[in-house]
Amino acid sequence: MADLQLADTRIHYQLSGDSRLPVLLLSHSLGVNLEMWQPQLAALEARFQLLRCDTRGHGQSSIPSGPVNVAQLGADVLALLDALGFAQANFCGLSMGSAIGQWLGIHAPQRLHKLILASTATKFGAADVWNARIELVSREGLAPVIPGTLDRWFTPDFHQSHPEVIARTRAQLQDTSVQGYTACCAAVRDTDFRSTVASIHVPTLVVVGTLDPVTPPAEAQSIAAQIPAAQLVELPAAHLCSVQAATQFNAALLSFLAD
Repeated sequence: MADLQLADTRIHYQLSGDSRLPVLLLSHSLGVNLEMWQPQLAALEARFQLLRCDTRGHGQSSIPSGPVNVAQLGADVLALLDALGFAQANFCGLSMGSAIGQWLGIHAPQRLHKLILASTATKFGAADVWNARIELVSREGLAPVIPGTLDRWFTPDFHQSHPEVIARTRAQLQDTSVQGYTACCAAVRDTDFRSTVASIHVPTLVVVGTLDPVTPPAEAQSIAAQIPAAQLVELPAAHLCSVQAATQFNAALLSFLAD
């Protein structure tokens, strides 16, 4: 693991796998960190050099004072690729990570080989819902929002059958800083690609959990229909489909990235 010091923040990352293989960058969801991608490592490292990073304000990345927007989060990714000497990479983002992926697909397509957008939307809910969450977490910390988050991220049967996964995910949420979480809540709140997503021309795979209450299949279907030649895969999962349906998720990525 290593850190990249930027002008206003420090980005923590891990690069693993054979340096001769193509690069696949993995960008996590709001409130967790690069460990979210643990279920992908064994399957993907055989085919790719994996670059995982903690989004600013998450994990071991720092968070500067002031607002954060998705353009800054995208610029952090580009700065990391520059620092490591990667002119181009495959990119897979989930939820907040998929917002970053959309920004990259629109504003820096030349840096992407292929793009995977998982659990995604062009507009992530209403502003008043985000504002209420930001106010609550600013006042009381993340504890009040964690139970509802876990309920949206995993189906009830997965909660019962995989308590150890739920516990690990809860621990990641508990470890996220209030400042980092609320700043990135605002970044996701203000993200709106409804009028621009169709400008993405990078080969794209859209992945969604059939039971996702946050970014439901209808949203994924709309995005896939707007991006030229995009592929769509639905998995038997809720929002954190890379974790709940890891085997199917990994297979979908490997198939899409095979060319």
